[in-house]
Amino acid sequence: MGAITQATAVLDRQGLAALVAALVAGGRTVVGPTVRDGAVVLAELTSAEDLPFGWGVELDAGRYRLTPREDGAAFAHSAGPQSWKAFLHPQREQLWSARRGPDGVPTFTETQPESRTYAFLGVRPCDLRAIAIQDRVLAGRPPRALDSARAGATPFPDRGYRQRRRGALLIAAECTEPGATCFCVSASGGPAADGGFDLALTEVVDDDGHRFFVRVGSEEGARLLDGVPHRSADLTTESVARGAVDAAREHMGRSLPPLDLRALMGESLAADRWDGIASRCLTCANCTMVCPTCFCTTTEEVTDLTGDHTERWQHWDSCFDLDFSLLHGGPVRASTRSRYRQWLTHKLSTWHDQFGSGGCVGCGRCITWCPAGIDITEEVAALAAERDAAADDQHTAHDDGSAHHDRGPQP
Repeated sequence: MGAITQATAVLDRQGLAALVAALVAGGRTVVGPTVRDGAVVLAELTSAEDLPFGWGVELDAGRYRLTPREDGAAFAHSAGPQSWKAFLHPQREQLWSARRGPDGVPTFTETQPESRTYAFLGVRPCDLRAIAIQDRVLAGRPPRALDSARAGATPFPDRGYRQRRRGALLIAAECTEPGATCFCVSASGGPAADGGFDLALTEVVDDDGHRFFVRVGSEEGARLLDGVPHRSADLTTESVARGAVDAAREHMGRSLPPLDLRALMGESLAADRWDGIASRCLTCANCTMVCPTCFCTTTEEVTDLTGDHTERWQHWDSCFDLDFSLLHGGPVRASTRSRYRQWLTHKLSTWHDQFGSGGCVGCGRCITWCPAGIDITEEVAALAAERDAAADDQHTAHDDGSAHHDRGPQP
């Protein structure tokens, strides 16, 4: 992305429209939030008018509702059911095809990744972090803190992901109104875009008008900004924008308990709480489908009726699927308890061992889109409480035993 600069500016609504028009005119596929089927979804935009001006959302565990807003804001909504994973790491992708020739010898053709160049508009800070995590997992980019020969380096990068990611331009939208299921601060993130963007927008709607405070994060972002109408950032707009983002940090709807999650998950493998979760979990895999960092795939081969043509397709898979861990003797994780435990333990604990960071960015999608309303922040807190209670019982038993021993034989 080039060197990060400290340039700032202000765009009005006409400037935002010009920004989208410039991206489209430059041959980019512009993807951003828009209203469709009663939700704010990500889709290709033809102009800024496709953005969800005047729409917000109400969220809770297992609940999502689109609500109108009087201020006409475009980015005053929480994360919807999709993430940018759907475009960078699509749900279904052809890898190669083969055709049997007249002599019976098959000819294999590797499928080339699509050539379109994306511009993602309205990327939330949690999703910026999710893209950075998937870069490590799928593009072979190791974390800066780790040696590339150790955890975090992907020896077999996903060629299609790398092709799509290489040219993608990221325009962030900082959060000023977290949703009821958001918990990014407790997941080591926050409502501010700290890096990994080309431009970062903070929407401001007040008595002085509707405008966007802009921060430049790359040379490409600076060139894009230079090509559209804008003005220098004034102190009032900057102060209001930064203040709104700072206030959002204090108004998260959820939070993970402030403790060592890696240690907690490792010490809770036999916890009774998993049974309680399993009694509610439908193993529908909604949480993995909406998660912006889950990356698991499987492959299938499809042939025509003649048997002369075959194709290999890669598509998303989930550790909640019974066949995910299927071996010759049966599935490794046959119970709902074991499959949910695998997902959450990997996300919060063993992901660190593989990729140098956690796998959760606190977007809250898994809470909102769980049909059973399972809340991972609540479940983690319950696991911590169970562990602490067991530790207290052990300590009490030890003290009682020591006291009894000190008293000597009793009549």
